[in-house]
Amino acid sequence: RGLLGHRRQGKWANTQENVFILGALERYFNAYEKVTPRFTARTWLGAASVGIHRFKGRSTHSSAVTIPMAHLHRIPGEQLLTIAKTGKGRLYYRLGMTYAAADPEPDPVDHGFAVERRYEALDDPTDVRQDKDGTWRIRAGALVRVKLTLAAPTRRYHVALIDPLPAGCEVINPELAISGEVPLDPDELPRYWWWIRPWYEHQNLRDNRAEAFSSLLWQGVHKYSYVVRATTPGQYIVPPARAEEMYHPETFGRTGSVRLVISD
Repeated sequence: RGLLGHRRQGKWANTQENVFILGALERYFNAYEKVTPRFTARTWLGAASVGIHRFKGRSTHSSAVTIPMAHLHRIPGEQLLTIAKTGKGRLYYRLGMTYAAADPEPDPVDHGFAVERRYEALDDPTDVRQDKDGTWRIRAGALVRVKLTLAAPTRRYHVALIDPLPAGCEVINPELAISGEVPLDPDELPRYWWWIRPWYEHQNLRDNRAEAFSSLLWQGVHKYSYVVRATTPGQYIVPPARAEEMYHPETFGRTGSVRLVISD
């Protein structure tokens, strides 16, 4: 997974890396995939069979079994999910769940990423303040810097950091001529004069969210920020900012949601 995760556009950094990594992958294949697959995989939920598939020969074909959430709700108590195979070869499997949280204000979670979010006034410090209960209050018309902190305990691959914009705010895109000059965040300035690249490779500033992407994220703490203008007075709930490995979504983390008030 680590070797494959270092690829960019289907290849590694140079010819030497390509040769050595392909050699390592061949050794891995000969050790773990020596036996040609010829087996039957079965899945049970409790005592009920929910899936069966026969694999014969080498291929990239996969088989998926989907169990609706409504079916799980009808089953009383806990049920064991059993996956087994008969025959020769290695069986690879993945379990995932797609769901929508019932709580409109979920708590922060850390399943491989720790994410924090703050709002900071860009001009007058009194334009933004936070109440003791966590509610953010912003003066209408103020420029606000949204500051995100992303912490990873180890290397992560193909990372997406996505932050929904607060309703009532519009992003200031410095790539547009009408936006004017957007001051840089002092926390994101390079620590060394010869290092000027941010941790992310590209970003998208959309009308409803900001996104930053990196194909390889080194362990440590990383900063990201963008600027919005509070345009529409009102009371809003801001969804969590979220980071995840796009091809391994079980590795993710998010902030909590917050209440935000824009007033004159």
